[in-house]
Amino acid sequence: MIELRLGLASLTLLLAVTVVDAQPVTSPANPNRAALEQSFREQSAKVAQRRLGLTDAQLGQLAQSNARFAPQQNQLVIQERETRRQLRVEMTAGNQANQQHVSALLDDALRLQKQRIALVEAEQKDLARFLTPVQRAGYLSLQAQVRRRAQELARDNAAQSPGQGQRQGMGLRRRAVGKRLP
Repeated sequence: MIELRLGLASLTLLLAVTVVDAQPVTSPANPNRAALEQSFREQSAKVAQRRLGLTDAQLGQLAQSNARFAPQQNQLVIQERETRRQLRVEMTAGNQANQQHVSALLDDALRLQKQRIALVEAEQKDLARFLTPVQRAGYLSLQAQVRRRAQELARDNAAQSPGQGQRQGMGLRRRAVGKRLP
């Protein structure tokens, strides 16, 4: 059980490193970043292989598939985050919000959701070449667990950073843990 948790933590950190944090690999804040990312990739591969029952050949194909889809997924995450940020800014203006901009942002959000669905479909089609349906379902579950854990870590990190743990929007101020502030 501890091994499973460590593996999930490794996968979560890998996702957090590659998706949430968009710093270049040669960041002066962490000169060992490339080595850490490589270590996380190796650990996450071991966890995926063990949990999904992958052969070495399947694991290699999964790594290739991930390399093909990761840039598109990362770009989509960035676009979705920016759309949500802009929408929050507009909504804090209340009745003074730019109606046309809000409408365009809502259209963008829907367009991005469609792109996400198309990307998941393309990824699933690619995975179907070398994974069984049960392995694909397990991989989807693993990805969802990693995303949830990365979100938890991001919320925890925001709550620990001064001034970063609170967001204002839609007329409510909330802490990262979801409690309303006066």
